[in-house]
Amino acid sequence: MSNALGIWPVRVEAERLAQRIAQQLDAELFRPWEREEVPKAQFQVQFTQHSHWVLIMATGIATRFVEGLLRDKHHDPAVVVLDEAGRYAIPLLGGHEAGANALAYRVANAVGAIPVVTTATEATKPFVVGIGCRKGVGEEQLTRAIRHALGLCGRDDLSCVRELVTVDLKANEPGLVALSQRYGIPLRVVARHQIEARPWVTKPSEWVRQSVGLDGVCEPCALIACGRGGLVVPKTTLDGVAVAVVEDDWEFAS
Repeated sequence: MSNALGIWPVRVEAERLAQRIAQQLDAELFRPWEREEVPKAQFQVQFTQHSHWVLIMATGIATRFVEGLLRDKHHDPAVVVLDEAGRYAIPLLGGHEAGANALAYRVANAVGAIPVVTTATEATKPFVVGIGCRKGVGEEQLTRAIRHALGLCGRDDLSCVRELVTVDLKANEPGLVALSQRYGIPLRVVARHQIEARPWVTKPSEWVRQSVGLDGVCEPCALIACGRGGLVVPKTTLDGVAVAVVEDDWEFAS
């Protein structure tokens, strides 16, 4: 089995979306409509040749595509389903063992989708942390700032954090990437135009406005990523890092 990522759109209408993901994630793109064989039969031949798959199709179709191909969670490839509108990235198989949860975040960050992670471990983590920082801020500074913010709501353990969220400009910030990898917390990015449309800030920052053209980053990022949650820690700053904490709770929606 190759460690390569395969992208499998079921219809030619999804080709542009598939190309975007293939370019962003350095993946192999399949075009089943170019061959005479039935797409499902083509996929079944290829399934075990890749360790990770993104299927651009409805979840029901994806379920039928993998029918009869599965062994167990220790050997099956990771499978993420993405709808043709690029709205939701759903880990279907191998969330933890094969890395489908992490892949869903990579896909989501590439096209602005929402990662829909349903594994129980993540569901028990109530906090989403929005982060804004200066260029070159180190991992230790980021960790201290996050612990400080969590401490304001009675927690300082990063194990209660489900997502780290920042603006797309900071997607490859080395300190943020290192922090995400060290603690195994997914890093989700939000496009600037989404934040511009939802300027949910308690205190606009002139420095942030001059630097990235936004009134704030950490609060709107956390709130966009957790739409039904409540802001339990408004923007707080430490060592050049701005942090906001949103608590997710299904009861907030009732």
